Amino acid sequence: MVSIFDGMAGILSDVLGGEIHYFPQDGAGREIRSIFRETPIEIEGADGQLVRIEAPTWRVRRDLVPELARDDRITLEDGRTFRVMVVHHGGSPASDGFMICELASFAARTV
Repeated sequence: MVSIFDGMAGILSDVLGGEIHYFPQDGAGREIRSIFRETPIEIEGADGQLVRIEAPTWRVRRDLVPELARDDRITLEDGRTFRVMVVHHGGSPASDGFMICELASFAARTV
């Protein structure tokens, strides 16, 4: 079934987003046009309450990352790497709706 919301996430990503390299735990990394933010945001939680996220966030279309999970990584164009801590599923019924990830800075271990 086609929804009025289908395609909106793609338009927003194209306008507001940038190329982010996504590294799932299993599988090959790939570049995805999506939105990274370091400023706090508010989203609607699963219970309908507003949730304020102070951590950096990554907003990505769910159809582009069906395997998205905690501990996956993203790398920005400037070389900084972040680890996915929490995945919030957006409220849009569209198949290409957004997922919002809370991120933590990723520091590679040195031996």
